[in-house]
Amino acid sequence: MKKYNLAFLLAIMALITSPQLLAQKKMKSPPAQAKGQIGAATVVIDYHQPSANGRTIMGDLVPYDQVWRTGANNATTFEVDKDVKIEGQALPKGKYALFTIPGKDEWTIIFNKNPNQWGAYNYDNGEDALRVKVKPVKTDKFVETFIINPEQDGVTMSWENTKVKFKVTD
Repeated sequence: MKKYNLAFLLAIMALITSPQLLAQKKMKSPPAQAKGQIGAATVVIDYHQPSANGRTIMGDLVPYDQVWRTGANNATTFEVDKDVKIEGQALPKGKYALFTIPGKDEWTIIFNKNPNQWGAYNYDNGEDALRVKVKPVKTDKFVETFIINPEQDGVTMSWENTKVKFKVTD
């Protein structure tokens, strides 16, 4: 009887420790990377893409006038290989956490010196390298999944019915 109990116990342990059962669950907000050339600088933005899923986003899920991680999960990172200007203000080459403070009529774009953060829970404005203000605009169509795009002269962020763009020049 004891041999059967041991065999049963070993079989259960094998099932529990099998790779299929330990495989990570698919993330609700998958990772994404936006990479592009803006002037002579290469910009790489790593972020996670939340989806609206029928929710009201701006002003609700993403509250106005509060620091937002600008995506989901880890803080979004913004890396540039050359010194650039963001909205005319100098930003040295390097890797930054990209936070925002969304507002109805104005957004604050924040480049924070600590790129290794989970969300905005430990955000410290004393670590900000640069803050700039931009105006949001209404999108032409509904954007289900948050997306960041480097463009020829800047970076756009779009979700739900809102799009913001900050200019990047070298």
